[in-house]
Amino acid sequence: MWNDSGTAAGLQGLCARCLPARRAGCALPQKPAGLYSVLGKGMYPMRWETQIRPGLCAPSAVALGYFDGVHLGHRAVLAAARAWAQGHGAATAVFTFTLPPEAGLKGAHILQDEEKRSRLCACGAELVLCPPFEAFCALACEEFVMQVLRGALGAKAVFCGPNFTFGRGRAGDARLLEKLCAAHDIEVHVVPLAAWGGQTVSSTRIRAALAQGDVPAANAMLAQPYAVSLPVRHGRGNGQKWGFPTINQVYPGGLLVPREGVYVSCVTLADGTAHPGATGLGSRPTVNDDARDVTCETFLPGFSGDVYGETARLVLCRYLWPTRKFETVDALRQMVQQAAAAALENWQGT
Repeated sequence: MWNDSGTAAGLQGLCARCLPARRAGCALPQKPAGLYSVLGKGMYPMRWETQIRPGLCAPSAVALGYFDGVHLGHRAVLAAARAWAQGHGAATAVFTFTLPPEAGLKGAHILQDEEKRSRLCACGAELVLCPPFEAFCALACEEFVMQVLRGALGAKAVFCGPNFTFGRGRAGDARLLEKLCAAHDIEVHVVPLAAWGGQTVSSTRIRAALAQGDVPAANAMLAQPYAVSLPVRHGRGNGQKWGFPTINQVYPGGLLVPREGVYVSCVTLADGTAHPGATGLGSRPTVNDDARDVTCETFLPGFSGDVYGETARLVLCRYLWPTRKFETVDALRQMVQQAAAAALENWQGT
């Protein structure tokens, strides 16, 4: 039943892997020089390591951060590290980490781990060291530099934002990082914060945009469309019975859920085909009294097929209207038809 609420994509206008963003209604900012040059030329090979151990990489230029969203500010740090690496015969490395879903230290996750991994690769990372937070959070600042930057990554230069913190209890900042790294002949480059719309880009700001249903703003700051990849589950079958079958997906715990409502979307199925979609995200008040039972259900106009159990990649393109309860199935069906027409109109680029 559809909510009755009414491979990574390139940054040069791609949505849902290979779908032109204009067809999906996903407006992206003009490409800043140097940030996205890796995209459109094929993915770089990338190693993904989860254990801190000596000799993973050397020499390297290391981008530091949590990188949730891999947004414009993160990409500036990544681009600076990659440029230094290319100019000094070093590898482009990233140090990041995972948090348990219930941690709440950074807010709800914007991207799933696999999506984050794909976008880091697309930005030119050759090695990503991504241990769980608990594996290193007790290290003193000096130990972090010795064991992680020097020992594991063989850093010759490190790159971070001005608000970067490290070490036990977040005791270290960018200034202390410069002091400690200087003793090991490691350069430290503090990259200025990126701005969009006259304000600093941050993961917090992107979360707020998605919570308000402002998909264009979130996509602009992310530098590519917001997307999730989730398995297709069986629903109640009401959509099939009422003439608008849907693919049903459920957001996992810890992952940010955008504003409830109806969206124009595009969906890439497991076979690689992309389809226009009308997505309902919410608790389906017409048929469900539990506001906590939130699902993501997408009607694909013109599509017919069995995709249960497969993973589908969903890109939200534009918010249409909020959740509301309908008194009749006919009223609900009419709303779905209106949303489907909006999805097809965006798909056709009209």
